[in-house]
Amino acid sequence: MHEQPAPRPHHTTTTERGSFALARCTCGWTGPARRSRDRARTDADDHLHTAEAV
Repeated sequence: MHEQPAPRPHHTTTTERGSFALARCTCGWTGPARRSRDRARTDADDHLHTAEAV
């Protein structure tokens, strides 16, 4: 029997690129570019909640 690798925890960050902010996760997920930093953080929170539900 093969051992399954442990799932990687999700850790999100927000970065700025010009006048846009975007959220990223250690799992490879990237949110859409947003003009609102608050919306980018909300995207990151939504991703974490979705990832925990799976």
